[in-house]
Amino acid sequence: MSKHVEIDDTNPDAVHQEVDVSPELAEIIGEGPMARGEVTSRIWDYIHKNKLQAEDDGREIEPDETLATIVGKNRLSMFQMTAKVNQHIRSPEKAGR
Repeated sequence: MSKHVEIDDTNPDAVHQEVDVSPELAEIIGEGPMARGEVTSRIWDYIHKNKLQAEDDGREIEPDETLATIVGKNRLSMFQMTAKVNQHIRSPEKAGR
């Protein structure tokens, strides 16, 4: 028996909240606005497509030239990457929309 769950779209949680992305990040994941969760998903799609996960530790990313414009050139953990990506997103309200 499945339950019907109503979703309140008027106050989305952080993962579903729409954000704008910087021009540098848009080069990798496309133009915003998009849900914060979609930003994360598209970055991981890019990482997998370009085989940027470290072979010896899948939790670490080895940026290529394009991703380096967002996260820097040095190898970093996925948690460090998230902090760097957060510098390239903002809510549409703060962007003057």
